[in-house]
Amino acid sequence: MLMSLAGIVFGVGFFIVTQAQTGGFEQFFIRTILGTNGALRIEDRLRPTLFAADAAAGVTLGLAPQGGIEDPERVAEAVRQFRNVTGAAVVLLGGAAITGATGSDPLARVFGINLDDQLAVSDLRGQVSRGDLTDFRRAPDGALLGGVLAGRLGLGVGDAFLLDSGGGPRRYRVSAIYETGVNDIDRVRVYLHLREARSLLRRPTGASFLQVGLLDPDRAPADAAQIQAVTGHAVTTWQQREKTWLEVFRALRVSSAITVSTIILVAGLGMFNTLAMLVLEKTREIAILRATGHTRRDIAEIFLWQGALVLVAGTALGCLFGAGATWAVSRLPIRIRGIFSADSFVVEWSPWHYVTAAATATVVVLAASWVPARRAARLEPGEVIRGNAQ
Repeated sequence: MLMSLAGIVFGVGFFIVTQAQTGGFEQFFIRTILGTNGALRIEDRLRPTLFAADAAAGVTLGLAPQGGIEDPERVAEAVRQFRNVTGAAVVLLGGAAITGATGSDPLARVFGINLDDQLAVSDLRGQVSRGDLTDFRRAPDGALLGGVLAGRLGLGVGDAFLLDSGGGPRRYRVSAIYETGVNDIDRVRVYLHLREARSLLRRPTGASFLQVGLLDPDRAPADAAQIQAVTGHAVTTWQQREKTWLEVFRALRVSSAITVSTIILVAGLGMFNTLAMLVLEKTREIAILRATGHTRRDIAEIFLWQGALVLVAGTALGCLFGAGATWAVSRLPIRIRGIFSADSFVVEWSPWHYVTAAATATVVVLAASWVPARRAARLEPGEVIRGNAQ
């Protein structure tokens, strides 16, 4: 029984720790994505278009995204009126070749922004690792470079570099260097003032997309449907953009839960074996209890209470062990760079982890206790006395 108790303690504890880790990294990834690319992205205008169907149906009329955003400031002002919206930033996107002190990259991505609007829909202020946004705000030729890109080109704050989008190279100066932790962003993205980006990319009007921030990102699908209906532009939610990674995190969470639950299952099997042997050893005592007037329910409760006591003690100790282990894991150093940036294990403190672990242990222990208890309750005193009890 002590081995079963230990199994439940470790099973519940490890269940909590693994869920805290996978949940923590998932939530950290979501915060990184929301702080970099926003909760919603409003892109091309939806225009009526004829779609070819099968021979019987002929053609149908539907909506297709075309032409980008023609009047971005007007659309942004309309979007800002929604209650859940924290801000809307106009972004002009284009490709350019960048040349720095020690190299060049033909695949840089220029993002033309209004700084104040961008700060309202992203964590750009907190992502700046070197330099100052004040310098960028004051300098028309200032630029913000990702840390990976700046390192590859040998650029630091104050250094000059060239951008060429096909109309000849132009000179800019690094006002600040930022690090989102997302490698695909930090190695290609260059922020310029929107007016300067229009000149460089030769696009005096319009915008590539609007980046939108939300108070409650979980409401993104509902808000996207409303904004799309009002503005007539295609709206993409962060859940749609990051669907693949979200499914990966979900699979990891479920996989870890199933794997760790086997510890609790083994503990339950141990308890079943212990109680079953106890029933065989105590058949005469059970017969005496039945002969003195105890009902089958009374006999079953004796064994169920043993299982319940082990369950309560194991779950309580397991939750304490899980909380302590989660705290200890959160202090372990680790360097992650790729889809996000982290220097230690990221954990999520959620009561649902404890509830789920306790529920799993309850199902396993009660199932393991019920079969021996039912068998003990079915013993007849006469059968025991005659030696026929099984």
